[in-house]
Amino acid sequence: MSRSILIGDRVIGGGQPILIQSMCNTPTEDVKATVAQIHALEKAGCEIIRVAVPTMEAAGAIEEIKKQIHIPLVADIHFDYRLALAAMEHGADKIRINPGNIGGKDRVRAVVDMAKAKGIPIRVGVNSGSLERSIVEKYGGVTAEGLVESALDKAAMIQDMGYEQLVLSIKSSDVLMCARAHELIADKTDLPLHVGITEAGTVTSGNIKSAVGLTLILSQGIGDTIRVSLTGDPVEEVRSAKLILRTLGLRKGGVEVVSCPTCGRTKIDLIGLAEKVERMVQDYPLDVKVAVMGCVVNGPGEAREADLGIAGGDGEGVLIRRGEIIRKLPEDQLLGALKEELDKMV
Repeated sequence: MSRSILIGDRVIGGGQPILIQSMCNTPTEDVKATVAQIHALEKAGCEIIRVAVPTMEAAGAIEEIKKQIHIPLVADIHFDYRLALAAMEHGADKIRINPGNIGGKDRVRAVVDMAKAKGIPIRVGVNSGSLERSIVEKYGGVTAEGLVESALDKAAMIQDMGYEQLVLSIKSSDVLMCARAHELIADKTDLPLHVGITEAGTVTSGNIKSAVGLTLILSQGIGDTIRVSLTGDPVEEVRSAKLILRTLGLRKGGVEVVSCPTCGRTKIDLIGLAEKVERMVQDYPLDVKVAVMGCVVNGPGEAREADLGIAGGDGEGVLIRRGEIIRKLPEDQLLGALKEELDKMV
């Protein structure tokens, strides 16, 4: 089991539930836009948020952003150690650095000393695309073993400076390499691990790669926080992360929507209906399963395990509870009837 680390008012590691992270794609200097995006992410279920800090103006904006949000904020730093110092001065709850690209040991020590003084944890991040040349040459290319060695070396550097409040992140766009690296590192350290598949891709391809990779990692009991990295709206990252955790039995709560794949018997716009139901149920604080089925013949039977369900065809629809038809009604009233039943359960 990993050790516990406090990030703002949230605890990761130590057997605590896996927390969901995302990262803003707004300019951090634009406080209004960044806060608006974080509020949307909070509503979707984001529990830790990261922002890019490429300038001193961005570092200074952290103070005002922090006043308006409700989840811990992580400052993402590259190349300039002074940005890490400024971000911590302005209230960052955690900083993400790659000690290999912010200068010599004296600069790393300056960052560590301030983090230690303020009790701010450091996430040490290593990606396959930024692996040191010496390690690439040692292993004959980018490998899982190389990722692990690089991350542990960087963590050891900070630990040798007397600081242990660390989180490790080793990511690759190669799903199997990433999974193997996590298997290796979990046996070598008790530091909390932030896991994900980096540069996963667009919403479709990125979700598939992330689901496969995170399943391989999380199903082994590895991982303390996760991010689904998608090229798109970061809110989609949070929705995907929640679904992955729920599918693996690592999180409860939220409405699970199941739907049949359609067939020649389908006489209703099932695709459109299922999408409307998914959007409608996102904010319900319920731990239930809802089925959206394509016909009134097989629908109720196939939806027997669902708490609620709807099915329709040829103008007529049915409302289902645990496989039993509780009401017949016109198809155009199915969505409204389902909402009424869900409202009663809140």
